[in-house]
Amino acid sequence: MEFHNDDEPIYVISVAARLVEMHPQTLRYYERAGLLKPTRSSGKIRLYSRREIEQLRKIARLTEVGVNLAGVEVIIDLMERMEKMEQQTK
Repeated sequence: MEFHNDDEPIYVISVAARLVEMHPQTLRYYERAGLLKPTRSSGKIRLYSRREIEQLRKIARLTEVGVNLAGVEVIIDLMERMEKMEQQTK
C-alpha cells in the first residue's frame, strides 16, 4: 500500500473538482483569485494535493454561508496563523 503526504500533488483538476463537488472552472477561478496555487506538471497540468482539497472544502463551506472571496481569504489566513501558533506552543 502506497502512502502520500498531504502536500504531494496527486489529483488532476477533474478529480479534484469531483472530490469537492465543484466545477473545474471554479477551481481555476479560485486559483486566479489567489486562494490556492496548485502545482503544475512539466506539461502544465494542474495537480492538487490533499491539503489543497481540504482548502477547497473550507472555501466551499465559507462561501455557502455567504462569505465573499475577500472574506474567505482573510478567514483562511487567520486560520493558518492560528494553526502555526498552536504548533509553536506544543
